[in-house]
Amino acid sequence: RHWCFKRKYLQGKRGIEKPPFDLPDFIKKTGIMEMREALQEKEDAKGMKSKMREKVRPKLGKIDIDYQKLHDAFFKWQTKPKMSMHGDLYYEGKEFEIRLKEKKPGDLSDDLRTALGMPVGPNAHKVPPPWLIAMQRYGPPPSYPNQKIPGLNAPIPDGCSFGYHAGGWGKPPVDEAGKPLYGDVFGSTDNKNFPSTPAEDIDQTLWGEMESESEEESSSEEEEEEEEEEGGETGLQTPVVGDQGLATPSGTASVGGAGLETPDMIELRKRRIEADMEGGETPSLPYQVIPERRNDRIGGSMMGSTHTYDIKGAGGRREGKEGAAVELALNPEDLDMDSDAMALKAEAALREQEASLAKEDLSDMVAEHAAKQRNKRKRQEAKDEKEKSKKYKEFKF
Repeated sequence: RHWCFKRKYLQGKRGIEKPPFDLPDFIKKTGIMEMREALQEKEDAKGMKSKMREKVRPKLGKIDIDYQKLHDAFFKWQTKPKMSMHGDLYYEGKEFEIRLKEKKPGDLSDDLRTALGMPVGPNAHKVPPPWLIAMQRYGPPPSYPNQKIPGLNAPIPDGCSFGYHAGGWGKPPVDEAGKPLYGDVFGSTDNKNFPSTPAEDIDQTLWGEMESESEEESSSEEEEEEEEEEGGETGLQTPVVGDQGLATPSGTASVGGAGLETPDMIELRKRRIEADMEGGETPSLPYQVIPERRNDRIGGSMMGSTHTYDIKGAGGRREGKEGAAVELALNPEDLDMDSDAMALKAEAALREQEASLAKEDLSDMVAEHAAKQRNKRKRQEAKDEKEKSKKYKEFKF
């Protein structure tokens, strides 16, 4: 609501009776209204006992409509309701305004013809409107200067005549020389005095149609043929030089005449597998099998298991085969060292790595965990004995 309005929003519609909701025509055509009325009459004719029985055990399927009718109503005959345009602001009385988009000046509706006492039907256009004589006297309406009005600036229909008799079209407005004032009212097509505006050529072809597959195939074939013809016409012609044969034109070089030879066999296997097979050894696998070791006694270990794996043996086997991987940090000036000095430095780094691994012993953690478990078990046993003795003390015959 705008700040300058005195009345509250929609207070001007208090005296207007709101019409009840009306079903759209495409839903009325299904016959649902008649079916509901018949069902309502049947319900009103029932007694109280049958109504209560129906309430306790209701019946379904009282109104059965053909599904084809429903489908056609919503997907075939459905019409769009009247809606406001995007961005329009609603105000009081907007729905009662006359929509003038469908109206054109000069077109008389049947209701207006009936109100003016004019006939309605196929020959209604042969009867002049009552305001034609006033227009012939005072001129065309200033709001529509280019409007074609029969009897004023356009010829009257065939079979009609000028005059003031019943059905007559009055007197045409002419000057002293007998020439029309406002337009070619006699239909003489005098281009000198009344030049006719040329009709615009409007392209009426539908531009949004989808082409069928056959048309697309034919158009693509035509395009290919045109391209082939163009390619044949634009190609270079080799000139004939005497009797010796053909000569290549200057400025063009022939592209490699002999193509690449196709190999007899394509090698898809990896080089590493071939080398292993030629060496006669077992081919190296992308994984390593760790030997399994059985333990008959678990003891007090934290996460004991009868099945363990010999990781040291696997590491030793890998070292013997490929050499141990040692992480070595080098300074830029040490890059020029010889192989012997580099090997000594790698051995020193390997010793430090083995020493650090030997220091990491989990025996302390295992012993600490076992002691905690033992203390917890003792506390639980003491608690159970205390509760047992308390039960015996409280019992009485």
